[in-house]
Amino acid sequence: MAGAEESDEELPAFATLLQPLPAAGGTAPPRVSSPPLRRGSGVVVLSSDSEDEVEIAPLAGGGDAAERDGLCHSNEWLAAGCRERALPKAAVLPEGGPSISSGNASGSGGPSIPPAAPLSERTARPEGPLESGQNAEDSPPPKKSKYSQEEREAICQAAWQRRKDREARKRQQGEEKERKKSLAKVLKAQRPGECQKYITVVLDPVLLQVEGGAQIHAALQSANYSCVVESQAVPCSITWRRKSVLSQAEDGNEWTEEPNLLVLLGLEEFLSMVRSYKQKAQGCAEQKETLQSFVACVMEKMPGKILALTVVEVEKYFRCLRAQSKKRLQHATVNRSQAEDRGDQRKKQVMDPGREITRLDVEDALVDLQLCTRVQVTFFESWEELGEFATMFTKAVAEAPFKREQQNTGFSFYLENKWCRGVKVDHSGKGLFEVWKRQIQQFNRVSGEMAEAVVSAYPSPQLLLQAYSRCSSEQERENMLANIPVRRGTGVTATYRRVGPDLSRRIYLQMTSHDPDLYLDVTG
Repeated sequence: MAGAEESDEELPAFATLLQPLPAAGGTAPPRVSSPPLRRGSGVVVLSSDSEDEVEIAPLAGGGDAAERDGLCHSNEWLAAGCRERALPKAAVLPEGGPSISSGNASGSGGPSIPPAAPLSERTARPEGPLESGQNAEDSPPPKKSKYSQEEREAICQAAWQRRKDREARKRQQGEEKERKKSLAKVLKAQRPGECQKYITVVLDPVLLQVEGGAQIHAALQSANYSCVVESQAVPCSITWRRKSVLSQAEDGNEWTEEPNLLVLLGLEEFLSMVRSYKQKAQGCAEQKETLQSFVACVMEKMPGKILALTVVEVEKYFRCLRAQSKKRLQHATVNRSQAEDRGDQRKKQVMDPGREITRLDVEDALVDLQLCTRVQVTFFESWEELGEFATMFTKAVAEAPFKREQQNTGFSFYLENKWCRGVKVDHSGKGLFEVWKRQIQQFNRVSGEMAEAVVSAYPSPQLLLQAYSRCSSEQERENMLANIPVRRGTGVTATYRRVGPDLSRRIYLQMTSHDPDLYLDVTG
């Protein structure tokens, strides 16, 4: 250590310390020649870019530290430092730093190198020179944020708005999907065969107590219609309810009242109303219930209903009336020889207009009822026919929404006839001849036979235009189609006529004129 204290002792170059030790029994590798350094003068290091030697500040410290740490530890620190990060070329260490003394790896007086610092501390050190009193372990200043507070808030607001819009679109798509699903379910429930499942027939209990009420109920049940018995505002009536298709629960009780109302009139009640109308028409002072007054009373009890009246066994009454008339006529013929006054009395009894209702009286009452209230009365000969009618009426009520939807086409007429339907044309051109024929048939006062005659002579518009181009004058072009024969009918009853100059002129103007406001149906 005495040699280390001398200021004039020469130290080996720093590069020589990096040379590997000679193997046992081998020769040492040649040393790199470098000018000797003295203690306190500095240390020479090699940068990563060049082999030029740079003189840095002298290293402080004694040889005792080098002896304690050992050369092996120094070499490991240097090797790690070279691998991790190369020292800059002009890095200058402050005075009084660590020193490197001469000596070998095993002897005293070897170079003294401080322990290796952590990698994070070495990379955090600034690359420039450190001033006196500066702490090298201080952390670097915080990095400046890329966005300001207002910009960050704006970005968050925009992201939140995008998320909100995405959720709104997703919710809207879900609602649209549910709406389409509900619409498809409603349309399916309106189809024939499915709509009967959502209809319930409501029967008044008085209807089941009449003679044929049980037959009506049995006919409805045999047609797989759901029937319930409830008291109605009008006795002997039948109403209908439709279950809501969009009910969330399967056992939901959401029902809609149908506007139809079917009322059964008894035979005696109906005849009494007809008799009252007859008396009213004859000017009788006594006013009783007529068909019009009965309908007005029903509409007052159940407003908004479409009323229909039914009567059973009216024809049976007329047959009985005819049989009684024949019997009376026979009885009058047998008793013709009796007293005259008794015969007059019998005649008065037979000819009393207030006792019997004829078919003409019934028809007069029905016509007056239809003209004033638009309510019709349907007659049935038996209760079985009334049961079938109630079943058909229920089916019509169930299919009414489906039929109304089909009739809602947007046009005031239905394009179903053959002459006004479109013509299908395939890729090969099949059907163009029929299109050309329909085009000619669109002219006013042009029948199918006339259009057929024109297109037979000129099968396409191009051929007709070529024929017009070959004409020498305007008059010839207008009358070019006038003499084409038109055959009407078939067989021996077939007749012939000409297309005529009027249609020939209109076709010519339609094919050649450039005036969009030209009225083709002007004659003369």
